[in-house]
Amino acid sequence: MALASCNPHDLPNPQEDASTFTEISSTIIGAEGAAEISAYDPQTKKLFVVTNTGVTKIDILDLTNPAAPVPAGSIDISPFGGGVNSVDVSNGKLAAAVEGFVKTDNGKVVVFKTSDLAVVKQITVGALPDMVKYTYDGKYILTANEGEPNSDYTVDPVGSISIIRVFQDYAVTTVDFTSFAGQEAALKLKGFRRFGPNASFAQDVEPEYVTISENSRTAWVTLQENNAIAEVNIPARTITKIMPLGFKDFNLQKNAIDPSDRDGGILQNKWPVKGMYLPDAIAVVEKWGTPYLFTANEGDSRDYPPFYSEEKRVKEITMDAAAFPNAAVLRTDANIGRLKITNSMGDTDKDGDYDVLYSFGSRSFSVWNGNTGQPLFDSENELEDKCIATGAGYYDDSRSDDKGVEPEGVTLGYVGNKIIAFVGMERSNAVAIYNVNNPAQPSFIKLLPTGVGPEGLLFIPASQSPSGKSLLVVSSEVDGTVKIYQTN
Repeated sequence: MALASCNPHDLPNPQEDASTFTEISSTIIGAEGAAEISAYDPQTKKLFVVTNTGVTKIDILDLTNPAAPVPAGSIDISPFGGGVNSVDVSNGKLAAAVEGFVKTDNGKVVVFKTSDLAVVKQITVGALPDMVKYTYDGKYILTANEGEPNSDYTVDPVGSISIIRVFQDYAVTTVDFTSFAGQEAALKLKGFRRFGPNASFAQDVEPEYVTISENSRTAWVTLQENNAIAEVNIPARTITKIMPLGFKDFNLQKNAIDPSDRDGGILQNKWPVKGMYLPDAIAVVEKWGTPYLFTANEGDSRDYPPFYSEEKRVKEITMDAAAFPNAAVLRTDANIGRLKITNSMGDTDKDGDYDVLYSFGSRSFSVWNGNTGQPLFDSENELEDKCIATGAGYYDDSRSDDKGVEPEGVTLGYVGNKIIAFVGMERSNAVAIYNVNNPAQPSFIKLLPTGVGPEGLLFIPASQSPSGKSLLVVSSEVDGTVKIYQTN
């Protein structure tokens, strides 16, 4: 059974209980922009942490004692490119995803030895590699190359996926989505988005995050701005399908949200709005012959003012009178007037007003069938419910008009005899822990407080942990902290 962030052959500690996870250490890496993504090397017991705070580098912590991490130097990334976005480790090798000195140029993967930090190889990949991932067998490295446009939207590289063959001198194949252009109409009917100004199909696709199957033969990649997941045949080095994710109905009580930061409190209700899932992180667990894909449905927009932005507030647009007979009431700040929506869709009859409202993100995590893209589970409004009920500032009402708790990270691991999911919420400064032994029926366990703006979640299984107990490492980019949690 494969897990999202550890080797599928790792054996769990049967005595562990995920409900006992507690914080054992907190380390400040730097100012805002530090502590984005981390990776752990069990051979050297080093934790490698992405830092972009003016100087782009990978900070290193010695985790020999996870309760007291020790700074162990850093790797200067400035000679290699304009910024480091992601790291992963396999067999004593650290792979770093480095964007070009110009963001729209091709980036690279730089491979280092974890023992002495010597450079092993530099491999050219697509533009803006945003996530890097080794396969479990160590034979391949994959990158999701987001290919974002420049700040004035005059240069828009294609989004792509690079597949690197480690044992063939790091030979690389970079594939894009040109061949799917003929499927655009059918994909859009299922919720796929293509809307960038003057962008071709391949330019518009923006790969975000990668997860790998147990047998190291299949990858799934979130296409965040496009509201879809791509499937990749790794040995064949081809993209095999795009699976659009559709939309969430916030007009159902089970999906009730607070869409306003100016309504006098945290007031959840149902509203005539649909949510675009737009997932960031993705993780997979395979059970009963089915790959179950877990997504953190952050929501993201293309916002490049003054040249292009898809963001509008409901009160700024004209609503169709037949679709919204109570539009005047809805448009007030206390209702949905403040809610951010996209202007890229919603005018279904092309008459200049909006017949459907689409907001960013679903304020939830979801589970999908990795073979078909069929939705199997959504946490509905439970993440926000739990944050509100817990109190102590877990729910930030100032973000109600803009993606709520904003689930961004998700990772999986075996704790005791159960599969556990960890879901990071960027705007609630918290991680939700779920029992997902039945992946289609997750069960809430508890919340953990984190640093400000949790960005990266890393599960270290008991068999690889220096303490012999499972660890959760949470890196938070706003306050630059790395917090480590351990089972009791």
